[in-house]
Amino acid sequence: MALTYQACLQATQVVLASGAVPTIVGEAGIGKSALVADLAQQRHAKLFTTVVSLVEKGDLVIPVPPLTSDSFVQTKQYGSLADVQFGYSHTLVAMIRYAEAYPEQEIIWFLDEFNRGTQAVQSELMNLVLQRQINTLMLPKQVHLILAENPDATMAGFEQSHYGVTPGDAAIADRTTRLILQADTGTWLQWATSRVNDVARIDPLVTQYLTDNPADLHVIGTTNATDDDLQPTPRAWERVSRAIRELDKQHLFSQTAVVTAIMQGNLGMTVGTTFAGFLVAQRPGLTVNQVFGIEDATTVFQQLAPAQQQRILLNCLDAGQEWPLTVGSHAQRFDELLTNCAPDGQFAIAQKMAGQNHLLENLAAVKDQQPGVRRLYRSLTAIGLRSSEVEV
Repeated sequence: MALTYQACLQATQVVLASGAVPTIVGEAGIGKSALVADLAQQRHAKLFTTVVSLVEKGDLVIPVPPLTSDSFVQTKQYGSLADVQFGYSHTLVAMIRYAEAYPEQEIIWFLDEFNRGTQAVQSELMNLVLQRQINTLMLPKQVHLILAENPDATMAGFEQSHYGVTPGDAAIADRTTRLILQADTGTWLQWATSRVNDVARIDPLVTQYLTDNPADLHVIGTTNATDDDLQPTPRAWERVSRAIRELDKQHLFSQTAVVTAIMQGNLGMTVGTTFAGFLVAQRPGLTVNQVFGIEDATTVFQQLAPAQQQRILLNCLDAGQEWPLTVGSHAQRFDELLTNCAPDGQFAIAQKMAGQNHLLENLAAVKDQQPGVRRLYRSLTAIGLRSSEVEV
């Protein structure tokens, strides 16, 4: 039975408390690593991670002679490196040292991508999992192990999986508790909207889109051949969130081709193209804060499509309480952008302003004291006169 994120988190707690070793099985990017990190935080445990797909046979068991000072390569900027071919992994050494320094604190050792390791590597690690001993080294009692695997075709319910994994034998499967994690948009959105240092974990544009399109959180399989090799996952949406914030920081939302390529490169052609269109509609090149806050806002604005320009000015009107046009500098910037719009766009904006409660009256009341407001008011008057001439 597949579990939601929260249910799998609770089940993992139970398995650890019972003294067994949980194996969390789920599609790539579904949130297995995030779940273990949350678990460690909840239990106030120190988390160590070993990516098993990067481990070679013998890394944990081939002995090495005692090291001398000649065995280390010293660098000026990057620390020192032991010049040996084999030996205990650095993670294991660091974990043992941490256990000695903090004997009362729980430790979680996360063996990620367990079935992407070779059969020999899995056997070595499984012996350590079961016996909690390697050569003369004993794992401290405070160490709990958690495994994570991608599904393979030998697992019930995953007969169509095509991951490049090495299925464990029956003896290995019988010695851990398998918990199957599935994507759950509701739970993921709760996590995504939670705040860290007063900032949402995931950009609101992502959570807004997935609230309206929950099936796009994790797409498994597709009939579109061009999209088979790249599909949305929770991990991909995290990358997208970071990309959105960087695009915003570099003022690149006006570069539609760049935005679309990045979204397609994370989410695949189908969802990536759709989400890029959503981004352009919701964030058409400039935010309101950028309109009034950056020097080159007019230059960026001139490069945008007419529909994008109109959306930006409408967004500015909606933010009138924060950026009132009765302030001269605000009005002047708004006027600069308005005069760069096509005539149809100018008329649409002027109509919108005429319909807003007392906005034109408020502009008229302060235009003699605010040169920027006077300039905007004259532009609106000219737009009104042109529209009247067209109607006649």
